[in-house]
Amino acid sequence: MAARQKAANRYYSGPPSDHFDGTLFFNPGGRMPGRFADLLKWQFNGQRAKWPAAAPSPFAQARPAERIEGSGLTLTMVGHSTLLIQIAGLNILTDPVWSRRTSPFAFAGPKRINPPGIAFADLPPIDLVLVSHNHYDHLDLATLRQLKASHNPLVITPLGNDAIIAAAVPGMRLSAHDWGDRLDHDGVAIHVEPVHHWSARGARDRRMALWAGFVIETPAGNIYFAGDTGFHDGINYRLMAEKHGGLRLAILPIGAYEPRWFMAPQHQNPEEAVQGMKLCNAAHAAGCHWGTFQLTDEPIDEPARKLAEALDDQGVARQRFRALLPGEVWDVPEILHH
Repeated sequence: MAARQKAANRYYSGPPSDHFDGTLFFNPGGRMPGRFADLLKWQFNGQRAKWPAAAPSPFAQARPAERIEGSGLTLTMVGHSTLLIQIAGLNILTDPVWSRRTSPFAFAGPKRINPPGIAFADLPPIDLVLVSHNHYDHLDLATLRQLKASHNPLVITPLGNDAIIAAAVPGMRLSAHDWGDRLDHDGVAIHVEPVHHWSARGARDRRMALWAGFVIETPAGNIYFAGDTGFHDGINYRLMAEKHGGLRLAILPIGAYEPRWFMAPQHQNPEEAVQGMKLCNAAHAAGCHWGTFQLTDEPIDEPARKLAEALDDQGVARQRFRALLPGEVWDVPEILHH
């Protein structure tokens, strides 16, 4: 019997590289996501903590300023990996999700347990949207449709994700990039950078679209949004420090990490996030990817608790790395150069 032909990539075609084999993307020197058998073993392990059906944030929904000029940097947590970054007169959204579920189905899948930290109608004019990869808790087509209709922002995303968005949101302004690419926009530069993750919208498109983080280079300082990532021996964090020098702010995932035997390659834990903050030379860090959608086994409040412990253990002041809750607004201090 002839060997089964590898399915063609439905989102992207291009020359092979150190992270693309001509059909699929991969993490150089990294670990593949778990197999289906591992997924089942995890799903039936009985270790899943019970989350509350609702966990309202102690912060009221924020009403952001229209623009933040000069040296200011204001960060507002919407929920999970969705944050509003206001810097250098620009309004930037990361991985925007306003939907109730992060799933291909309207009736099943992880459900939001707190309302978005900014009501959609209260958003300031959105200039740029960064979409790190195509998992449903990061690439939400319903929200992108709303953004297109209300704000018409430019969406910056790694290779292949533009095909998914273009098919579902006709006319959306899209800019798709490989790791190492740079895009200049309105006085800032957006760098598309490697992270250790994977991608899939369904069972038959694993690793057909690329995943990435972003560095926003501005006159008011550099911001790193790591998207979703495993720690991967800190390789990519060291690269960020080498390439970009110091960062004013790193936005780093701190949740969805248990059980470690299954999640470690793709999702760092709070202790690794603190190591990452130090390795990438970030003055401040904001923890995301926790507390809104239950994706994994750990209790809802564990990431924030473990983050505080890790900061103490590693000698980092707690106010430098904050686990943000929906509606929380942080005016991130400037870096003082001596």
